Amino acid sequence: PRTLVLHHLQQKPTTPGHTSPLRRGGVSAEYEYLTEHVTMWNVAVERQIMVKGPDAGKSVDYVITRKASKICPVGKCKYVILCGPTGGVFNDPILLRVEEDEWWFSLADSDINMYLQGVNHDGRFDVEIAEIDVAPVQIQGPKAPALMDDLCGPHMSKMKYYDCIPAKVNGCDVMVTASGFSTELGYEIYLRDATVNAEKMWNHILDVGEKHNLKVIAPGHHRRIEAGLMSYMQDIDWEVNPYECGLGWQVDLKREDDFVGKKALAKIKKEGVTHKLAGLKINADGNSKGIEWYNSDFYHVFDLENKELIGYVSSAWYSPTQQCNIAMAMLPSAYTEFGTKVGVALPNRYKENDIDPAEVCATPFKQPPKGNEGRGLRQTGSKL
Repeated sequence: PRTLVLHHLQQKPTTPGHTSPLRRGGVSAEYEYLTEHVTMWNVAVERQIMVKGPDAGKSVDYVITRKASKICPVGKCKYVILCGPTGGVFNDPILLRVEEDEWWFSLADSDINMYLQGVNHDGRFDVEIAEIDVAPVQIQGPKAPALMDDLCGPHMSKMKYYDCIPAKVNGCDVMVTASGFSTELGYEIYLRDATVNAEKMWNHILDVGEKHNLKVIAPGHHRRIEAGLMSYMQDIDWEVNPYECGLGWQVDLKREDDFVGKKALAKIKKEGVTHKLAGLKINADGNSKGIEWYNSDFYHVFDLENKELIGYVSSAWYSPTQQCNIAMAMLPSAYTEFGTKVGVALPNRYKENDIDPAEVCATPFKQPPKGNEGRGLRQTGSKL
């Protein structure tokens, strides 16, 4: 139900047709709205799993790789990962601390509710675990702070990255986080009692947003790829471990307490990994056939000299800032040094050659606003 609550309200403001670097409209127009104005995204598909009770902190700590009870006080949220017993990533949600004894996992695409209930099948933690009637929208773009001030009050634009506070929108109770899937200035509004209040909040935001040139768009995958943000089930899943995808900084092996996957992750770190996710620029000198839609399948990556198949592209799009196609690709570790040349086999509609030249490069492709770098980028200097 949560995935449908706002679906019928979605309005596409873009013109028909495909996107390319040479044409306006479609997803190209959505990129412009996102990077120059302000946009609203229906992301009710992000299911909210509540963990509440006397042992909520202990329960959350056990299933994630960082000790949330120490690093995430009430009033904050954090980007976290849950790993399985073999070290693979089960999910990479935003974790909200709503109350001292209440946490929300704002999930990517998987059913963590049943997993968390399974972990606690023996009642080892005194908690309630449930999917709750909360559905989010994202407000993303440089004019987002001004719109949020008009919606909720002048304190909104003073929020710092990953702040998490209660508010009201048109009388509806919400939680607001300074976060989002674009690294543009942005917020996520988590609507309580969403099945009742969806239209009341949605239509009010549209009305207030009119003077800010607010547009409703789909989640901006072109911008999230530029930002080096991975999409669960697209770039990572349970077969990918944190050390393969730039999330090793998320794993706190110095914790004295146990957590799911700790033993496996310690072994992986000690032995190293054979493959890593890397950023690519494809035809970096210019490409007249910009990638304009989501990958329908993985694109093959080859050694340029011997044409041996070595890896695959998981996400790709045309980047207006880089003026070429950009991608994330899983490659053997030996091919992930910056500057390494590889080849990519693109679909016929995008390719310049049977195998187009590409170069491994640092991510993000486009830097976030100052203050929105996040711990991983500040600590490692790269997203992948």
